[in-house]
Amino acid sequence: MNARSPRVRIRFYEELNFFLSEDRKKQELTVAFQRGDTVKALIESLGIPHPEVDLILAEGKPVSFAYRLRDEDRISVYPVFESLDISPVNRLRAWPLRRTRFVLDVHLGRLATCLRLLGFDSLYTNSYDDDALAAISTSQGRILLTRDRGLLKRRIVTHGYCLRSQILQEQALEVLKRFDLGGQIRPFSICLRCNLPLRRIAKERISGRLPPGVAARYERFSICYSCRRIYWRGSHWEHLSRRVAELACRPTP
Repeated sequence: MNARSPRVRIRFYEELNFFLSEDRKKQELTVAFQRGDTVKALIESLGIPHPEVDLILAEGKPVSFAYRLRDEDRISVYPVFESLDISPVNRLRAWPLRRTRFVLDVHLGRLATCLRLLGFDSLYTNSYDDDALAAISTSQGRILLTRDRGLLKRRIVTHGYCLRSQILQEQALEVLKRFDLGGQIRPFSICLRCNLPLRRIAKERISGRLPPGVAARYERFSICYSCRRIYWRGSHWEHLSRRVAELACRPTP
């Protein structure tokens, strides 16, 4: 008679259930594994990218991703607590991010612009491949935003988030909620094109570059010293202001 394969009982909590099929959500699962497997390998085999996980308990005790599974282990897996430092009990990441910056994959250009509008450092170009995205996230301490679960499963990625929605405003609200950013919104502080800080500039220094009528109607201007783009509070600003207000005031889902 063949020996029984080792098994663990594992449960995923809160939004980690997004990655599970309907018949596996919000319940304890019994899963077979190969002797020597790590808990990280098991979690990702079930479809959950490791940067989405911030705490793993084995028999009630916190363990690292390198923990070797044992037969009949009971495993509890919890999502990222980016806004709460749980480092005294969390050994999954070497450090919590205290400066919130993002890098976005090639399919999230509109979200990058929206996050810049809200004042968040959001690196984006459609020329980045997956290798570059993973490397930038790690080397610059940026949270990798993507809908590609495989990209988040790369070993070097430590901080990332898989967008659930495909709708722009819902994506922005997801990010604000996940990383507790409601109090950090600084509208119109970053260049929408270059992702660099805007600086106030005296009107007389740029009057020769302003469109007809703008110099007569407006007094306050900002500039990006990289692309030299000039910003003022015109009708476009008013439209964007309404978008910012909607995101800042709307309850997160």
